[in-house]
Amino acid sequence: MRLHPFRAWRPRTEVAARVAAPPYDVLDSDEARALAADNPISFLHVGKAEIDLPREMDVHDDRVYAQAVANLQRLRHEGVLMQERQPVFYLYRLIREGRAQTGLVATFHAEDYERELVRKHEKTLKAKEDDRMRHIAGLNSQTGPVFLAYRAQSRIDELATEVQTGAPLFDFTSPDGVRNTLWRIEETAAWEQAFAAVPVFYIADGHHRAAAGVRVAQERRATQTGTEEYNWVLAVLFPSNQLRILPYNRVVKDLNGLTPEQFLTRIKQAGFAVTAGATPSPAAPRNVGMYLGDTWWGLHWPADARADAVGQLDVSVLQDRLLAPILGIDDPRKNPRVGFVGGIRGTGELVKLVSEGRAAVAFSMFPTTLDQLLAIADAGQIMPPKSTWFEPKLKDGLFMHDLS
Repeated sequence: MRLHPFRAWRPRTEVAARVAAPPYDVLDSDEARALAADNPISFLHVGKAEIDLPREMDVHDDRVYAQAVANLQRLRHEGVLMQERQPVFYLYRLIREGRAQTGLVATFHAEDYERELVRKHEKTLKAKEDDRMRHIAGLNSQTGPVFLAYRAQSRIDELATEVQTGAPLFDFTSPDGVRNTLWRIEETAAWEQAFAAVPVFYIADGHHRAAAGVRVAQERRATQTGTEEYNWVLAVLFPSNQLRILPYNRVVKDLNGLTPEQFLTRIKQAGFAVTAGATPSPAAPRNVGMYLGDTWWGLHWPADARADAVGQLDVSVLQDRLLAPILGIDDPRKNPRVGFVGGIRGTGELVKLVSEGRAAVAFSMFPTTLDQLLAIADAGQIMPPKSTWFEPKLKDGLFMHDLS
């Protein structure tokens, strides 16, 4: 794999904690407004610039992207953000609940994505790609990194351990309880050489960011030489053995015209063993927790040796045998009756949504494993939407990659 150091824009050390923000796609506009209130240097003013405009404005209005450009220029002009004097890498460590994951901040080449050396496990939606393209092209900068994984290599582990003996650029704990630490790497040759032995990367999170970054490169490459900075896409690369996947839970607004009793009968007819009074979080694969009424039900099914790697996923079984045929959720990417709740919010959020009448039923999943993700990506297959929730999320605003 090819990696490329870059002249990053980043916050000054003393303000990094105030600039750092959750990624644009884990908050809605109201949540972003609340989080950025009384903090004019939060990067949410760039990543979700609609918070500085009237609430009724469409988030894809041209004025939203123009506001993002103005806000980024303001942060740079005021000296909140600074640019490195030379191309560098960074080492970025996140610690959540005592568990650390440490990745290299670098850029990968768009051609490696095109050659499928950067492997995917999700389909992307053109509308979401278009949104990120407009954001990247307008800013002329990639402000949110793609979250990549690779199979661990001892040489890279050694390099990371050595860097962490030095003084970091900044070290702070964000409001979500995650400790964020960043080291600058000025001597990049050893890292580039070590990653040349890595055969492929895997997108863990950020499929739309990756696709949008590559599409911007393709458009500019058509009229330019193809050697410019826009050919490189911002990412953080983590060894897969340090990563943790949380469940990605489901809620459905209604029972598709069925009564709760009819619904339970249909589930049993579909081959699920149903147990009342189950624990909210499944303890093993081939089990789903279902909250219906005021009761947690356990759904279990036997293994199917005929199913391929995708078909064996718990999210696939739930979709193919329950959500689609019983609840009428034909395309979970587009059907507005189904919602997805990241595992970080816990099963209490599922109970809340049902109890408040915002959902009729909720499903608590057992998390997909890293081995399943890598095997499916290696086979060129695609997981169902919202199969994985990686935690902790990478912060936006800590490093930016300009395209020229």
